[in-house]
This record gives sequence, structure tokens and C-alpha cells, in this order.
Amino acid sequence: MDAPDTDVEGYLTDPADWSEDWAIEKAREIGIELTDDHWVALRFMRAFQEEHQVAPDARFVMRHLTETLGAGRNRLFELFPYGYVGQACKIAGMRRPRAWSTG
Repeated sequence: MDAPDTDVEGYLTDPADWSEDWAIEKAREIGIELTDDHWVALRFMRAFQEEHQVAPDARFVMRHLTETLGAGRNRLFELFPYGYVGQACKIAGMRRPRAWSTG
């Protein structure tokens, strides 16, 4: 199977091409070993994208982590220390957002 197409920054050009194996590989490329907490965030992001046809704003992911893990507001940034857009959205297979609120 060929690797999915990405743009010059490494974001998937078609979010439907995402797979968990692709996410693991992309995370490794940017220096992240995915833990259970990462997967809670990533699977929520994928479900939100599927339902709303748009990547979730960081505040929705923070709320989900708080509700499911009892995590603090900063947990998202602990999991993805170099940024929600640059790491979480990329690993979750989202297209590169044009503008973003980080919550």
C-alpha cells in the first residue's frame, strides 16, 4: 500500500486516508511516542472531524480530556508540547488549519 499524500508540511491532503498505523509513524517522525492519553485525544479528534466535517478547536479536546481522564486544562499541551496544530492535528490526520484558537 502506498503512503497517503501529504502537503509540504506533512499534513494529510485527505483526512480520509488516515489510519492508526499512519498516526504512529507520523508521531515518531516528530518525536512523540503515543500513549493511551494521546489516543484519547486523537480518537476524539477523529470522531469530531467525522461528525462535523471540521477539525475540533483545542478547547473541545481539552474539555474531552478533562471529562474522560480528569486531566487538567494543560494536559493537551503536555501531550503535544510543540502545539496543537503542529502536532495533534497533524498526527490526527487533519488538514492544516488556516487560523486557529488554541483554547
